[in-house]
Amino acid sequence: MAMVAGRAGVSGQTVSRVVNDSPRVDPATRARVEQAMAELGYRPHRAARALRTGRSQTLGIVATTLATVGNSRMLQATAEAAERRGYALMVVTAVGDVAAAFERLQEQGVDGAIVLNEASALTSASDQPEGLRLVVVDAAADSGFRAVSSDHAGGARAATRHLLQLGHANVHHVAGPEGSFAAAERERGWRETLQAADIEAPPVVRGDWSAESGHAVAASLEQAAAVFSANDQMALGLIRGLADRGRRVPDDVSVIGFDDMPDAANFRPPLTTIRQDFAALAEVAVSALVAEIESAGGDADAGSHVVPTELIERSSTH
Repeated sequence: MAMVAGRAGVSGQTVSRVVNDSPRVDPATRARVEQAMAELGYRPHRAARALRTGRSQTLGIVATTLATVGNSRMLQATAEAAERRGYALMVVTAVGDVAAAFERLQEQGVDGAIVLNEASALTSASDQPEGLRLVVVDAAADSGFRAVSSDHAGGARAATRHLLQLGHANVHHVAGPEGSFAAAERERGWRETLQAADIEAPPVVRGDWSAESGHAVAASLEQAAAVFSANDQMALGLIRGLADRGRRVPDDVSVIGFDDMPDAANFRPPLTTIRQDFAALAEVAVSALVAEIESAGGDADAGSHVVPTELIERSSTH
C-alpha cells in the first residue's frame, strides 16, 4: 500500500479510502491510485480487510439442490450481483436441516445469507442465528423475514387465462412438490383463474420439478387438452410422455410451462412459458442484504418484494 501511495503521489490513507470504496476521494485521484494499483499488481487482502472492518465481504447461499433450473439460475445471477458489489459467495446445501447450514456459514464468518427457493420451506424464524442477516427467496410476506419472490400466482393466472382464451374448456395442472412456496402459489393462481371462469378445477397431478416426474405423470393426463406445468423441466418430460402415448403437442394437447429456461425456445415444439426474471430477483435480494449489512442492520425491517413475471408465447399452445 505504501508503494501504491508513493507511485500515485498520495497518502496511505487515500489509498485505503480507494481500496474501501470511500466516496471521500475525488475521481481524478481515485483513477491515479487505481492505475498505480494495476501497475504494481496490488490486490486488497480480503482476510486483512475483514480483521480491520469486521466484515468478510462474503455472502452465504443456502440451497437444497442446484439441480433445478430455478436454483442454478438464481445462483448464477446472485454471484453476478454480489460481484458487482465486491462480495464473494459461499454455497452450502441444506437437506432437511437449515439450522445446520446457518451454523456452517457463521463458522466461516459470512456477513449475511440468502436462502434460495426450496430451502425457504425449511426455514423458520427460530432457525435464524443471532447476528446472521438473512434474505429469503420465495417466502410469504408474513414470514417474518426480508423476502423476495417472483409473482408466481400472477404468472399462473396468465398461463391459465392464455389456455382458456385459446378456447380450451378446462386446464389441467402439473404442480410442484408439496411444501414448496412457489408450487403452492402457482397452484393457487391456477385455481383462482378457473374459479373466476366458473370452471371446476380437475384433480392436480404432482411432480418434483424434474423432467422425469413430468414424463411419469403423462399417463394421468391422456385425456387432457390443455396443461399448465409448474415448471419447464416437468413440461419437457410431459411433452415426451404424451408423445410416447401418441399425443402431439400442440395438435392434441396445449402445454405451457413456467421459468423460461434457456432451452425452452429449443424444445420441439418451442415452449410457451412464464418467464421469471432471475437477474431482477438476485439484484433485489443482494441489494437488500448488502444494504442491511452495510447499515449494521439498523434500518432493516422485515418486508417483501415481488418481481413481475411475463407470458412468453411460442408454439406449444394453440
